[in-house]
Amino acid sequence: MIQYETKIWLLLALFSCICLTVGCNKVYYSTMEKMGIHKRDILVDRVEKARDSQLEAKKEFASALERFASVVNYDGGDLEEKYKQLKDELENLEARAQEVHDRIEAVEDVAEALFDEWEQELNQYNSPRLRQASEQKLRETKRRYKQLIRAMKRAEAKIDPVLLPLRDEVLFLKHNLNARAISSLKGELSRIQMDVSVLVKDMERAIKEADAFIKNMEE
Repeated sequence: MIQYETKIWLLLALFSCICLTVGCNKVYYSTMEKMGIHKRDILVDRVEKARDSQLEAKKEFASALERFASVVNYDGGDLEEKYKQLKDELENLEARAQEVHDRIEAVEDVAEALFDEWEQELNQYNSPRLRQASEQKLRETKRRYKQLIRAMKRAEAKIDPVLLPLRDEVLFLKHNLNARAISSLKGELSRIQMDVSVLVKDMERAIKEADAFIKNMEE
């Protein structure tokens, strides 16, 4: 990965937030270009961030499943405390899910800008050989990108099927903090375990696609 000075990235991150707020992505990319940071570099950086976000989400959903199982398999203790733990876990998952979504959108935005620019610049070549080589590289990059974004979105689509029952359980426990009520939730556990298993596998595939894409872009 291209290494950047911490202070520069802090300033760029702030500028990015401002630009996204006012819808001036073109100005943002243009400013980055003047600083020697091209759309290709930004795409690699954002893919890395999206990959890392999905990696963290994978860990957190697995952890949440263990927490949920411990509550469902209640064998004594402070029920109020268990409810609070599960509620906190759900809130963390909700935040992580939003981050995964935002990271994917950021990847899509810069990829579209990069491919548009690349297409336009093909007409600037005088050498047919170099133009053909660049066009072939563009096709290959697009192909790999489509595989990547498809894998990332497939994994993201599996998040809600996990969050929905967890939201229901937390809401149910809020007003039913007793052993009998918790025991009634056991039927949901196996379904949630299956959904989390599918989610984890899809995220692992997306992470592998991201690693392959990054490697190809840095060659």
